[in-house]
Amino acid sequence: MTYDEFLQKLSNPARNALLHEKIDSFDKLASLTEKQVLAIHGVGPKSLPTMKDALNQNNRTFNQ
Repeated sequence: MTYDEFLQKLSNPARNALLHEKIDSFDKLASLTEKQVLAIHGVGPKSLPTMKDALNQNNRTFNQ
């Protein structure tokens, strides 16, 4: 899965929030903890499973 394909699976608010924060790659997303991601305005807990799945498919996980 490409990052663009991943973004299409997110809600508009979550997608826009990530792009606003310049999180434009799986590496940047994986550098954050789940808590940091949830602190971004526009990203809610319903987005986490989609994010985790996309990171797992690309051999990455959220930072601990």
